[in-house]
Amino acid sequence: MSGRRVQFMDCNIDNHFKAMPPKELKNGIYYLCSPNNPTGTAYNYLELKEWVDYAIKSESLIIYDSAYEAFIRDKELVHSIFEIEGAKECAIEVCSFSKQAGFTGLRCGYTIIPLELLSNGYSLNKMWKRRQATKFNGVSYPVQRAAEAALSSIGVDECKKNIDYYMENALMLAKLFDEKKIYYTGGKSSPYIWFRCPNNMTSWEFFDYLLKNAHVVGTPGAGFGTNGEGFFRITAFNTHEKTKEAIERLRKIL
Repeated sequence: MSGRRVQFMDCNIDNHFKAMPPKELKNGIYYLCSPNNPTGTAYNYLELKEWVDYAIKSESLIIYDSAYEAFIRDKELVHSIFEIEGAKECAIEVCSFSKQAGFTGLRCGYTIIPLELLSNGYSLNKMWKRRQATKFNGVSYPVQRAAEAALSSIGVDECKKNIDYYMENALMLAKLFDEKKIYYTGGKSSPYIWFRCPNNMTSWEFFDYLLKNAHVVGTPGAGFGTNGEGFFRITAFNTHEKTKEAIERLRKIL
């Protein structure tokens, strides 16, 4: 993004925090994250098909971040943009071990650039390979071995158990917001709950209220941009015991 004009797409309550293609054809590079951080929303097949068709028509590139795909539980949601016909002609997918294998801090991920992806006749795959070979030596050997272990049959099973554990927390939190009839996104196929602050509080006002009255900490939505004001993110990355305690504290003040 360095040195380039960056425009933010509107993710708001009107589109349930899922940005869709603009009405007019605008050539550019579009970044999509699904499931999204912080809102927990995720695209289904038809929504991503609309994005792929738009990118092909406008000769644009989609950079698709699937770092949270391992948390998806809804069968209608898409794990990879390459499930969509035509995506290999207009999309790059990036993913990370940070979420699926708890590699936060170790910094290991991967980039998928299809051979079919061309720009003015040039292969983006070959250009990326040249860039990597020239400017990057790769992550350290111990981290590579850890990533290899995470992709083994045993590693995949252990990672899945860990993710299932956190998703139980997410579903418990979602149940609370259903009970309180508070608008939220996420929770069902994401470790995050993104909810509207009660009583028209700003996100920082609610942060203070939550901290002082329930001793629970979350992330004010304003920190994620203009459309985050009035919303709040709470995470499922904790133990069952602490999550249940937080839920009971939230129940008393919401």
